[in-house]
Amino acid sequence: MALGFFSRLKQGLSRSTQKLGGGLTSVFTKRKLDEEALEELEELLITADLGPHVAERIIESFRSSRFGTEVTDEEIRSALAEEIAQILEPVAVPFEPDPTHKPHVVLVVGVNGTGKTTTIGKMARFFTQEGKKVMMVAGDTFRAAAVEQLQVWGERTGCPVIAGPPNCDAAGLAFEALKRGKAEGADLLFIDTAGRLHNKGALMEELAKVIRVMRKFDETAPHTVLLVLDATTGQNAMEQVRVFRELVNVTGLVVTKLDGSARGGIVVALADSFGLPVHAVGVGEQAEDLRPFSAQDYARGLVGLPEA
Repeated sequence: MALGFFSRLKQGLSRSTQKLGGGLTSVFTKRKLDEEALEELEELLITADLGPHVAERIIESFRSSRFGTEVTDEEIRSALAEEIAQILEPVAVPFEPDPTHKPHVVLVVGVNGTGKTTTIGKMARFFTQEGKKVMMVAGDTFRAAAVEQLQVWGERTGCPVIAGPPNCDAAGLAFEALKRGKAEGADLLFIDTAGRLHNKGALMEELAKVIRVMRKFDETAPHTVLLVLDATTGQNAMEQVRVFRELVNVTGLVVTKLDGSARGGIVVALADSFGLPVHAVGVGEQAEDLRPFSAQDYARGLVGLPEA
């Protein structure tokens, strides 16, 4: 029997849950929530990549509501899930294409290796199944592997993939794709991009040019700028958000590779620090393993509780 998404999410978060949940069990086995216990809990939350600010916020909440009482690890898990869900709730915003834009242009950015191309393919599959007409643009023109990967997704999903010769101008390609998308009545146009952060100046120039050239055809494009982050990088994801927000106006996040990470808490730190919508999370290789982000499910999965 196929696993439901909560089960897959929980399975995907298992390494993060073991780290956090195992620590909770060792700290709290029928124990008073005193200063020593709170200090241990704070350290545990920081090492689980929730970040110092979130850890401090949760500890203060526990200090004011539960201090001095005897608690079990189960009670702490439930309280922790509630606190985490509160932080995540405002950013759990599903991605919805705007029907007033045809096509709705989604510029997908991120460091190479985060899973941008795969995310585009999975999102294309999802929206195609919803009856939308989707087109994809192989805008990372310097990486043949990225172009080929997107073409494979094009074959799988039946979506046209617009690609040019190797090393062609990404901005010109995006412009032509937008014209074609408009002419063919596409609902969504996903544009893959390069992510070579070691040369930030050149990357900034390239992304700015893609946007500038597209706006010659449609001054409202892109309508969404999606930053794809790899959960296994932990706190480094925070720096990537800062850098890409300098480069382009990032409007939302997708967090991938949670199944390979013991750092699932990073999603909480991102929500707390930036408040950017988290549209989807990836918990596996399969196309259906990229799903809209649910604050409750994520919070409960992270601390090892069953589905609400």
